[in-house]
Amino acid sequence: MLRENITDLIALAAVAEERSFTKAAARLNVSQSALSHTIKGLEQRLGLRLLTRTTRSVAPTLEGEDLLATLNPCFEKIEARLMALNESRDTPTGTVRIVAVEYAIESLLWPKLSPLLKKYPSVNIELVMDYGYTDLASSQCDAGVRYGEQVSEGMISMRIGPDERMVCVGAPDYFAEAGVPETPQDLTGHRCVNLRLSTHGALYAWEFEDADGTEIRVKVQGQVCFNTVNPVLRAAVDGHGLALVPERLAAEHLAAGRLAVCLESYSPYFPGFHLYYPSRQRPSSAFEAVLEALRDRR
Repeated sequence: MLRENITDLIALAAVAEERSFTKAAARLNVSQSALSHTIKGLEQRLGLRLLTRTTRSVAPTLEGEDLLATLNPCFEKIEARLMALNESRDTPTGTVRIVAVEYAIESLLWPKLSPLLKKYPSVNIELVMDYGYTDLASSQCDAGVRYGEQVSEGMISMRIGPDERMVCVGAPDYFAEAGVPETPQDLTGHRCVNLRLSTHGALYAWEFEDADGTEIRVKVQGQVCFNTVNPVLRAAVDGHGLALVPERLAAEHLAAGRLAVCLESYSPYFPGFHLYYPSRQRPSSAFEAVLEALRDRR
């Protein structure tokens, strides 16, 4: 019933405020006869007389005043909210929830989004760490991050970072003790730091590629295993074995000599991180600001 009456209630408020059908009709851009018919229809449905009409003026009845006392504050709140939404087009507002692996959050998302949060205090960001290919709808996330631009139908993919490669690293003391592997297959004779994937609980099989592009997968063994990549890197720095990690993640330790790379010729580059989100999604002003901040411009 509210949906049927809302237009009629707006008409009633206009007539009561203008105290004139002629002025209210002009304000609402309708004919005077149509406005009069609208008010009469509302009164008939409610079974109440809402306006007292004279040849010179129109005024609310007691029932009309009681109804308007409820309506007018509601209309004012709605109008104020609509104005605020209109103004927010120039000032991004809202919450954006993104799911990504820890490395993407720390190396790409946070460095780009931290300045955005300072620039737009009305934007809220929630970053969710997950190593699986998360379903955005079920997780109530607006977007996700994964390697490569291939996404399922109905999704949009946008590059947010440079090409990457995974490198096999170890501490100098470890290499001095255990030697340097010459091929990926040699890793079966080395202590390695494992990563357990949260998606299905299996250990991550280390992936390499030979000169002709053939993929090589090696299952490694070691004393320690983690389910996120940062402690894997830390264990390698501490000399607990070899680790397969993103090169950019290890860059600081490589530059300082705390780690060294082996099997480099078997470590090709591949497409870096991409943001994916539903194509049918109508982006909020906050989401558009996030897209602009994350877009890779290399």
